[in-house]
Amino acid sequence: MDRSRIAVIIPAFNEEKTIFNVVKTVNKFGKSIVIDDGSIDKTSSEAQKSRAILVVHKKNLGYDAALNSGFKQALKLKFNYIITIDADGQHNPKLLKKFINLLDEGNLVVLGVRSKKARLAEHIFGLYTKYRYNIEDPLCGLKAYNFQNNKLFKLSYTYESIGTELMLNSISSGIKHKQVYFKVKERIDKPRLGGSILVNFKILLSLFYWLVRK
Repeated sequence: MDRSRIAVIIPAFNEEKTIFNVVKTVNKFGKSIVIDDGSIDKTSSEAQKSRAILVVHKKNLGYDAALNSGFKQALKLKFNYIITIDADGQHNPKLLKKFINLLDEGNLVVLGVRSKKARLAEHIFGLYTKYRYNIEDPLCGLKAYNFQNNKLFKLSYTYESIGTELMLNSISSGIKHKQVYFKVKERIDKPRLGGSILVNFKILLSLFYWLVRK
């Protein structure tokens, strides 16, 4: 796939220490779209220096909202492949080559599988998807989608939690996919997704909504 037709969505909140290096590496494989989700540090300026497409939220709306803004921008610009990756440096951007190759081979969805999960709710969600769909890490931020094929456009999903919804709808529809196992790098600072109790609740709530719909 032509590099100019690949979008890499990078949600970021106060990631001035890592965003530049992540984007510079990502740019070797596709066009970076950084969503600055209400940062109060230099995340936006660092992203601009690295020549990313920049989308800015005036206030912090959360990871899902940032991801949703990135998808809307990528689909508006008609990219063929859309990849998501975290801004904190825990995902090695060099893995993108493998993800792109797997999309080129005909997989419509490629899912990252982390060497370790950060939260209890992620383990619970993963146990369900492992049992139901043989998917081990549904909440990993490193995923890739082939929007060149119309099958993904025919799936039902909202922009409330597009990363999880699109993945689950894809897999449950029997779409061809692959999983890629990788080792998570250590963060250089603390996670920014909020308190562990609140995040665990949101994850379990998303699982509940999925089960109710099914």
